[in-house]
Amino acid sequence: MCQPHLCFCVTTAQCKAVITCNQGVRGGRVIDLKTTVDTAVKTCPSVQHVFVAQRTDNSVPMTRLDIPLEEEMLKESPECAPVMMDSEDMLFMLYTSGSTGKPKGIVHTQAGYLLYAALTHQYVFDYQPGDVFGCVADIGWVTGHSYVVYGPLCNGATTVLFESTPLYPDPGRYWEMVQRLGINQFYGAPTAIRLLLKYEDSWVKKYDRSSLKTLGSVGEPINHEAWEWFFNVTETGGVCIAPRPSEEGAEIIPAMAMRPFFGVQPDLMDEKGSVIRGNDVSGALCISQPWPGMARTIYGDHQRFVDAYFKPYPGYYFTGDGAYRSKEGYYQITGRMDDVINISGHRLGTAEIEDALDEHPEVPETAVIGISHDIKGEVPFAFVVLKDGSLDHSVVIDELKSLVATKIAKYAIPDHFLVVKRLPKTRSGKIMRRILRKVAMDQMDDLGDVSTLDDPSVVTEIIQAYAQFKIKTPQKN
Repeated sequence: MCQPHLCFCVTTAQCKAVITCNQGVRGGRVIDLKTTVDTAVKTCPSVQHVFVAQRTDNSVPMTRLDIPLEEEMLKESPECAPVMMDSEDMLFMLYTSGSTGKPKGIVHTQAGYLLYAALTHQYVFDYQPGDVFGCVADIGWVTGHSYVVYGPLCNGATTVLFESTPLYPDPGRYWEMVQRLGINQFYGAPTAIRLLLKYEDSWVKKYDRSSLKTLGSVGEPINHEAWEWFFNVTETGGVCIAPRPSEEGAEIIPAMAMRPFFGVQPDLMDEKGSVIRGNDVSGALCISQPWPGMARTIYGDHQRFVDAYFKPYPGYYFTGDGAYRSKEGYYQITGRMDDVINISGHRLGTAEIEDALDEHPEVPETAVIGISHDIKGEVPFAFVVLKDGSLDHSVVIDELKSLVATKIAKYAIPDHFLVVKRLPKTRSGKIMRRILRKVAMDQMDDLGDVSTLDDPSVVTEIIQAYAQFKIKTPQKN
């Protein structure tokens, strides 16, 4: 988190204290966290104290607000009497990454969230006493909150904190960790799985993964190729991506979320706001009744909470996702509803196009966005990452066009393909599509906040690739 983003969160939450480290270490890089905090709190008058932990041996300048965290902790008793709280008292607020605009301070409450995190950790992942649980999400993301901290610790589990990246010091980092720590459940993001697809399977198979019992993916739809690789190359009994326990002998379908968890009643809605009955149907994924883990508000802006989650479909909680309900009644997430484009009257989720593109053996990852078109209304624009040492790009793109035509329809073939080295992602692994949309629409002077990107230099790479693309391929509307 860079200074503007941190300052926004601290100011809107009216924080009195900030906890930080002198420096952070990630992927071989040293990050000056304390320097970022010092700059931010200068414009945050509510902050009275900054607690500084020592992550590295490097000393950093201290200010009048700073308190050495380790020294202060030594002064306190290790016992802390519990304080009685109401079930609906605020437990924490967590700011979204800002991947779709201004960050939102999502509020979760004491009883509901903790109950839900504990139950889902236990039943979705089949946690058993003595298991070592490994969630590699950043703790600053709600998945990290839930399945690195709250759920595992509430169940008395041993939980792994992962600070690095999937590729540091090499593409075998996850699996070396699995072998070294004897991890039983592994929970990661489809983005990281697709990234690892670029590299040889030997990076996985050189390590002992026999301790693994359950694999999970979270954060966005997982395409079939990534699911099959995750399932087969890691050689475990199954992938649990469901928000409900997979009962013994129950069917598991690749790339499908499948079953709702306890207390969750999903419904699919059409464009008119009516419930879609039956199976083999698609629509907006809504939830028709409250459940314990539901967010309660956006801190300081409840109306925004109502507008975002309850206004689109009155009487229902709108998840923001589209979904498909199969003939068997199972659910598959098809992508964000704001990633639906209208091509000459054909409504199509960009995730469907991405799934088709990702089936190409040379393509580990893609991102498709919609851009305006004078005649068709909108057309798909595909950003494509190729494996190292791939064939001639033009050959691959021709094959990708054929794939989309075969898997979906000719009208779904992207009008534009741009080969890039990387995609812009937040530290939680979400692709920041609004940046791609701005680039594709020649709006580079208005990219918005990029502070939550894992590596902001990727934006420069993409802009440079786009500039070359425009020279070679003038765009037509």
